[in-house]
Amino acid sequence: MLERTRTTERYARGFAAAVAAVAALVLAANAGPAGASHPEPDRQPTAPAEAAVR
Repeated sequence: MLERTRTTERYARGFAAAVAAVAALVLAANAGPAGASHPEPDRQPTAPAEAAVR
């Protein structure tokens, strides 16, 4: 026959499950794509914009 679990034991299991769920969410949030180690430099036009308008 099954025994009833104590209230403290149920709360402890629930708390442990909540901690595991939060840890999984934090790990999943940090598992995004890695940033580039050397970003490309900003590209600037070779001629000033005023010269291109004329």
